[in-house]
Amino acid sequence: MHPLYSGRAGTTSIPAYRMPDGEMDPDAADRLIRDELLLDGSSRLNLATFVTTWMEPTAARLMADTADKNMIDRDEYPQTAELESRCVHMLARLWHVPTQQAVGCSTTGSSEAAMLGGMALKWRWRARRRAAGADTDKPNLVMGTNVQVCWEKFCRYWDVEPRYVPMAPGRLHLTAEEAVARCDENTIGVVAILGSTQDGSYEPVAGIAAALDRLAASGGPDVPIHVDAASGGFIAPFIDQDLEWDFRLARVASINASGHKYGLVYPGVGWILWRDQEDLPEDLVFRVNYLGGSMPTFALNFSRPGAEVVAQYYQFIRLGFDGYRRVQAACRSVARHLSHEVGALGPFELLSDGSELPVFAFTLKDDAGHYSVFDVSDGLRRRGWQVPAYTFPADLTDVAVLRIVVRNGFSRDLADHLLSDLRGVVARLSKLSAPLPQEEDHEGFHH
Repeated sequence: MHPLYSGRAGTTSIPAYRMPDGEMDPDAADRLIRDELLLDGSSRLNLATFVTTWMEPTAARLMADTADKNMIDRDEYPQTAELESRCVHMLARLWHVPTQQAVGCSTTGSSEAAMLGGMALKWRWRARRRAAGADTDKPNLVMGTNVQVCWEKFCRYWDVEPRYVPMAPGRLHLTAEEAVARCDENTIGVVAILGSTQDGSYEPVAGIAAALDRLAASGGPDVPIHVDAASGGFIAPFIDQDLEWDFRLARVASINASGHKYGLVYPGVGWILWRDQEDLPEDLVFRVNYLGGSMPTFALNFSRPGAEVVAQYYQFIRLGFDGYRRVQAACRSVARHLSHEVGALGPFELLSDGSELPVFAFTLKDDAGHYSVFDVSDGLRRRGWQVPAYTFPADLTDVAVLRIVVRNGFSRDLADHLLSDLRGVVARLSKLSAPLPQEEDHEGFHH
């Protein structure tokens, strides 16, 4: 018998919010935690998250074997640091850095990477203003309301005014015209998103860059772009190769991406790269020597496991360019299949179709019936599916949508099971929301 179920641990309650008085058998502690985690939803059926939920067993074992390596301790773990450097150089070539020098680093995820990019924008703007003898107390950052919450955090934590471009009917993300209209001499940069979390669409990075070029050429401010490519940075280079969004555009100063999203690694690892050394102010980089050597570091945290970086390198050499291309193309194919079938069901209106990120959003038509997208989401959850329902940000807060994220490991077969359950949910909700049939009494009146 397992010690958890046959011993004292199986018949007494374990304190939840204080440390137990004594020790516990390791197998019992392991089983106790695993049993509690059965209450979680299945990560593979979570169509809300962009984060990787499946890796090959060989990759998972490699991560387990390298979890004890501290990524910050590059003197003690020089080969782990070398693998990080190789990943940065691979990304530099993937994103068309114009020089042979790759300037960048790994992070705990895109949120940290975005904040490092935002800090560099603010420091460079401040240096330019001081050199011109101008004030530096009113920096602002231009972006759409569809940005991830990390940008709101950046503005609040680093005292930067966020200049949001709201959504509007027919405009679900930032456009060149709207971005330029909000730029002035205090704008530290424009954030362009390659793959909106709201609907999976790409923002027109090249169009925004061209508009900012014209603004600078006409005597206006010279505003750089940071591309938040949290998801698209690992999609577009492989299956949208003709799309110019990266360092091919001279106005792009920095790019962040999530290795733990479409980079195909378990959380958490992100990446931040700059066009060249001048785009990363030197006074943001710290050097410490108490780990055994003088090591430069630019991060918001310090210690973190090297396993995710090792896993990223594994995926790069395991899949190569062609492997990533096939994985991402398969995700998009499944997303397009799903969106087509959802659009054909009748009650739904597609707002995107998975043709950019393998992600799409849809809403209920006005005549769908007396139920909401939240009812649909709840109905799917009863079958184990986690499909988020939410309202859009300003100025479309009256629009409520459902969103489906297709990741590696979500097959066409699973997609068809989802569609079957969605049809069942729609049929049940339609029946429940239908008006009751009227009855006629003996005098001919309807009730």
